Amino acid sequence: MANGFEIEGTVHLINEIQTFDSGFTKREFVVEVMDGKFPQMLKFECLKDKTSLLDGLNKGDAIKVNFDIRGNEYNGRFYVNLNAWKIERSGGSTGTNPSEEGGDIDHTISEPPAGYGQPDTSDDIPF
Repeated sequence: MANGFEIEGTVHLINEIQTFDSGFTKREFVVEVMDGKFPQMLKFECLKDKTSLLDGLNKGDAIKVNFDIRGNEYNGRFYVNLNAWKIERSGGSTGTNPSEEGGDIDHTISEPPAGYGQPDTSDDIPF
């Protein structure tokens, strides 16, 4: 894919660097992105020398991630990876949780409504 993608969110988790027998390294991290009433937790990975992009970041930091989408097949199963290649702090984050900053987002719902994420079978269109 020639075009990269960009998304803004809040750091939710940063894992340690994983080193494999071949010498290959990767580091995974999760970004919380608001999508309507329900936040989405998106897992990214940094590969090889890009693992250092996460140095100095903490949970709660507001960031902008530039990434590519990569997919592969292994033993008949398909996998999609979001490979980050640039990470910037956004909006002068102080490391606070966005919900604590007095925004107008309603975080009182503890779980999705019944049927959330289930296919809509109300129409008969086959796609």
